[in-house]
Amino acid sequence: MKVILTQEVSGLGAAGDVVVVKDGYARNYLFPRKLATGWTAGGQKQVDAILKGRETRAIKSLDDAKAVKGNLEGKAVTVAAKAGKGGRLFGAVSGADIAAAVKAAGGPELDRRKIEVPGHIKTIGTYEALVRLHPEVQAKVAFEVVSA
Repeated sequence: MKVILTQEVSGLGAAGDVVVVKDGYARNYLFPRKLATGWTAGGQKQVDAILKGRETRAIKSLDDAKAVKGNLEGKAVTVAAKAGKGGRLFGAVSGADIAAAVKAAGGPELDRRKIEVPGHIKTIGTYEALVRLHPEVQAKVAFEVVSA
């Protein structure tokens, strides 16, 4: 099924891209979350509008993204989570937890959907996450998970 992405989807594409996906993925995941719309001939006008808007914002946001990247990579971020014996967490650390910790550390406000957490973080320790700030700019955020 051909769909038009209305938002960035990790591993699939950015807003305005026309991609081919399986029918079930489109119906059960992309459409209910308003991440995509079905492709039609009239939908091509929507694609053009999204691409034009992205193009005008790209230059300004590229400079902003580079500035945010420099700010993020130098931050000491600590995520507090409930832990039991042996440092095992009750639950896991998510992108939303990392975004809140970055904001608390004096960093910029990040979209939790743009943070890629490496696997499931279920123990105390030091980790690194990837933040997609711009299609051309990605920042690595080092953070420490401590017991709350």
